[in-house]
Amino acid sequence: MIPDMNLLRMVIPTPFPVGPINIYLIREDPLTLIDTGPKTEEALTALREQLRAERLIIADIERVILTHTHEDHCGLAAIIQRESGARVHVHEWEYRNISEHREHRANRQLLERTGAPAAELDLMVSRYEMVHSFAEAVGDVAAYRDGDEFLFASGSIRALHTPGHTPGSCCLFRDASRLMLAGDTVLKTITPNPVLSADPRDHSRRFPSLASYIDSASRIRTLAPTVIKTAHGEDVTDYEEHYHRLIRHIEKRAGRVVELVPDAGITAWEMSQLLFPNVSQINRFLAASESIAHLDRAVALGRLRREPDGEVDRYFPIHS
Repeated sequence: MIPDMNLLRMVIPTPFPVGPINIYLIREDPLTLIDTGPKTEEALTALREQLRAERLIIADIERVILTHTHEDHCGLAAIIQRESGARVHVHEWEYRNISEHREHRANRQLLERTGAPAAELDLMVSRYEMVHSFAEAVGDVAAYRDGDEFLFASGSIRALHTPGHTPGSCCLFRDASRLMLAGDTVLKTITPNPVLSADPRDHSRRFPSLASYIDSASRIRTLAPTVIKTAHGEDVTDYEEHYHRLIRHIEKRAGRVVELVPDAGITAWEMSQLLFPNVSQINRFLAASESIAHLDRAVALGRLRREPDGEVDRYFPIHS
């Protein structure tokens, strides 16, 4: 129990390597669910059982707020809406992800620019077509923006747009107690992946995920949250220490990326093979995402240069 907010954590199984997801029920008027779990029978059963333990059913839910639209966070939204009539709220940059549910994470056009071989592209795209099936389109969706407030009988929480993990990733912040619900933006023992995504303002370009994530982490620091409720694992109660550890990790990997770039240049796919030589096929897309995020940030900081090589981007060192 958090002071001045009646908050219940529910643990929902997922079929993904990350393991179970924490979703949160705010037991105030209106009864609000933060994230949902994936669209599986196991997840739906777990949700029903944990609601039943609180003498509630899905039909009692009045509002759903999504921190972002990865399937483990939004997959049950349509079912919940059908049973309860609850409106689903999501950041405007990911509105169409949930209202139309057309695009999945492995954007082939963006992946082609990494230099991934055709066979690897096919594997990544087919895998994420399967992942895509763990959610469905939602009918009644409302888009929120940074700073929007969600009102409750006892006060409010406000949306903080914290892009990086995805373009529309958001945290929810309770000013009265400095409680934060962080989705995947802050995780206690995992560094959130800067997932390769199209820029919502120009779908032909990559979203600057890593640079945006660092900015978001810094913004959270200025708020000095006392407790951060995460989507995977335990709470973070020492964000200042967590932030410094996170930045050290990012900068260490950034230095490694620059060191690995040969004079002849390298593609993001080749970099992912060097950085993560033993990663399983199931995580190859995430390895590619992290590699290209670091390479693009190094270019933005003037540590590397990027040149097109046909339809593929190559990265080169900058010698003083």
